[in-house]
Amino acid sequence: MDISFKFVNYGARFEPAPGTIVLDVGMKTVPGVIDHHHPDAEPECTTSLIVKHPRLVLDHVRPSKAGTGGADAPPLTFITHRLPDFDALASIFLTLKLLETGRVDPAMERIAAYAKMVDSAALPNSLDLAATPYAVLRALFSGSKKSEDEINRQRTDEGLRFMRFLYARAAEGDDIIENRKLFAGIDRYERAVHKVEGDYSSYLADLDRGRILRLRLPAVDGRSVVDVDGLAVANPRSFLLKEWARRDREHPSLGRGFGLLMTKFGEGRFILGVDPDRGIHLKGLGSRLNLKELEKRTAAGRPAGPPWYEGDNAFFEYRIIDSPQDGTSLTTADVLESLLAFGDARIIEPR
Repeated sequence: MDISFKFVNYGARFEPAPGTIVLDVGMKTVPGVIDHHHPDAEPECTTSLIVKHPRLVLDHVRPSKAGTGGADAPPLTFITHRLPDFDALASIFLTLKLLETGRVDPAMERIAAYAKMVDSAALPNSLDLAATPYAVLRALFSGSKKSEDEINRQRTDEGLRFMRFLYARAAEGDDIIENRKLFAGIDRYERAVHKVEGDYSSYLADLDRGRILRLRLPAVDGRSVVDVDGLAVANPRSFLLKEWARRDREHPSLGRGFGLLMTKFGEGRFILGVDPDRGIHLKGLGSRLNLKELEKRTAAGRPAGPPWYEGDNAFFEYRIIDSPQDGTSLTTADVLESLLAFGDARIIEPR
């Protein structure tokens, strides 16, 4: 099968089209466009949607040819978001595997379950990060100085190679959640394991540059609030900042890991997220940021654009917030002010 790839902005909308499969973007879940970021989506990631509903693929791409190996199948273009992550890459791999075999097998189910855990940020904090496929793949991606187009292609090639490896090990019955032996004897993966271990020093450097907050955030039960420590960091050096922060028992004032992380990337993107284990959400903060965004854009003569993403679906349940795709007009001080007001918060340890 002749395969090509196209990478688009997060949140892009698509309609089904012949010869294309849209994954992890598109803002709908129909045959040919499989995304989980829209309000009507099931509580699944894109990879687990494919395994749960294989007809989303098979009813769109030559279903009569599925299972024949695809040697005479027409060209197929995969469309996914820029800088593809674990879920995007796993969904591409499982789509190809599904078109090859025409069925879902147990190894595919195991990869889908793991991808769902990764994409929902629900990897247990007790896991040895250097023994997890998620962290190893992140290490393989980190540190590239190439153009974004080259990085997208590199991630896709590396990611699909890694998924083939993971599928083979899952088919053999190996543990794919936490297993250092999985990577033993493979130089590129052993180097990645060591890179994960060394990333903790980068986390400590980010912590030293960051701001520690104490917040009171709404509980998912709708009746109470929960005290949590938060961490705000600009342009982190650690590629596993979120994972180290949630595991940190030494530096947060409550001694339980950071329950909220606010990260700034470059000049125009902020991501805020909470630990799903804490039973808290950020519903309402996105509205505050959107109002402030509109005020700043109006004052600057900048047209209104796409809103802040609020995680308003059954998968994320308002646990994540991401700035507009055309870049925010808000400064770090603006976002921090909104967060502090929303969470009845204070900076307890300026750094």
